[in-house]
Amino acid sequence: MNTMRTAMLLAVMTALFMAVGYAIGGSGGMMIALAIAAATNLFSYWNADKMVLAMNRAVEVDERSAPEYYGIVRDLSQRAGLPMPRVYLIDNPQPNAFATGRNPEHAAVAATTGLLQRLSYEEVAGVMAHELAHVQHRDTLTMTIVATLAGAISMLGNFAFFLGGNRNNNGAGMLGTLVAIIVAPFAAMIVQMAVSRTREYAADRRGAEITGRPLWLASALAKIARNAEAIRNPDAERNPATAHLFIINPLHGERMDSLFSTHPATENRIAALQAMAEEMDRAPAQPNPPRTSRPSAPKSPASGEAAPAGPWGSASAGSASGETAEPEVPPAEPKPNPWGRNPTGPRRR
Repeated sequence: MNTMRTAMLLAVMTALFMAVGYAIGGSGGMMIALAIAAATNLFSYWNADKMVLAMNRAVEVDERSAPEYYGIVRDLSQRAGLPMPRVYLIDNPQPNAFATGRNPEHAAVAATTGLLQRLSYEEVAGVMAHELAHVQHRDTLTMTIVATLAGAISMLGNFAFFLGGNRNNNGAGMLGTLVAIIVAPFAAMIVQMAVSRTREYAADRRGAEITGRPLWLASALAKIARNAEAIRNPDAERNPATAHLFIINPLHGERMDSLFSTHPATENRIAALQAMAEEMDRAPAQPNPPRTSRPSAPKSPASGEAAPAGPWGSASAGSASGETAEPEVPPAEPKPNPWGRNPTGPRRR
């Protein structure tokens, strides 16, 4: 079903591209636009992820340069049964994150320094689990290609403005130019919004399933939305066609529930996660739950204590005596940021 939906969305984007070509140059322009759309799709399949990462000046990190951040992604990937994606960091004070890549084997996740500085350990885990859900659902290829085609359609619309004077000044010619300038880019934006809105809810739910704690992501969304309105993201402002890739709309001053927003209303997403948490609390516990091996709990660089239960497991006094202890219940509210002023550097000894 997901593959069919992806194919339909890409077909709509290609049809819009052809419509703009027809408005500019008739049947010949339509064929040229079809060739450009095919080339754009092919190029985007192999290179769109690199383009998006370059647009946001993302830098790849590893376990040595960003141990806590990298460790969160690694442990969540293992929990979700995904290959380890490449991990990137964006030097930007606005808290945000996105995922890209043509498939789970060639995926990448990126977070801003603002996300690591302003969110707690648990909240960062909730955000990165959401991004890994996009990878698992194979949303990243579609969302990245749609961003490329939407930008190309808007570019053709602007191109039509300059060529409009060379067309015959009849009613059909003027109407075609109007379609190219206004209608096609607007339709591309509608498709772009549909891609993001429908898939954000699914990624929220799957991300909450990966961590087992829906409220971690709910708390993170509230913080990111507040800060996104107050802190500008110049790279996203220069490339608005990629706004739908981020977990929260990075464009300054955008209302999250407006007609032109690329994302669902943040309060609606939080309400859905809160309802999911209540469902999980009401679900009866399994009498003999299956035992799975979990990665060891990472230590907080500030306190040296193990992180709360979740994707990293938990330590307990009972384990020292040979008894199997139940996982600890995490605090109702996420802990303060354990990384302090150096969220990505090696832990101090």
